[in-house]
Amino acid sequence: MESHLFSKDQKYMKIALWLSAFTILVNLVEGGFSTFFGAQDETLALFGFGIDSFVEVISAVGITMMLVRTFRNPDSTRSSFEGLALKMTGVGFYLLTAGLVVTSILSLINQQRPETTLMGIIISLISLSVMIFLYRAKLKTGRELNSAAIIADANCTKTCIYMSVVLLVSSLTFALTNFGLLDVLGALGIAWFAFNEGNEAFEKARGIHKDCCN
Repeated sequence: MESHLFSKDQKYMKIALWLSAFTILVNLVEGGFSTFFGAQDETLALFGFGIDSFVEVISAVGITMMLVRTFRNPDSTRSSFEGLALKMTGVGFYLLTAGLVVTSILSLINQQRPETTLMGIIISLISLSVMIFLYRAKLKTGRELNSAAIIADANCTKTCIYMSVVLLVSSLTFALTNFGLLDVLGALGIAWFAFNEGNEAFEKARGIHKDCCN
């Protein structure tokens, strides 16, 4: 019976590692396309969404390192790299928040408008489908392993779903109404989520969220 449970845990730990690696790949691709088209089409919401994806990579690398450590030695303690990755993630989110707020203000002053938000619609729809899959898979894996850390990572992925919804709504409504303020509101919505994620990253780094320290 014990060997069966151990085999099951090994199976789901491997799944968790694959999901984490896939998350890194998705965020790199998503970030590249979003920042490129965001800059090209002058849409703040899409550009900010792309930068957020790159920041998420740092967090995902920290989670991957934790999973590798746990896979090799379940009784090991969190490495200094994991804490550093969380702090770097927090700083990245704060910088993203500040940048989006400042550029949103400048955009309002200069009455800047996106050329098109078509790519924002396409990218957000793809992101939504991928992130929903990742969220469900991570949640199932976390529950099977009884791992609060993996479940917490799933909740971080859920935040990405919310951000994709913000991008989709702002991009779609701009495409329908051509109202420039909607892109700024979308960027500020992403900034709000980024700020909250920054707070959470530092709380985890300080060990306030015990579920991410195991």
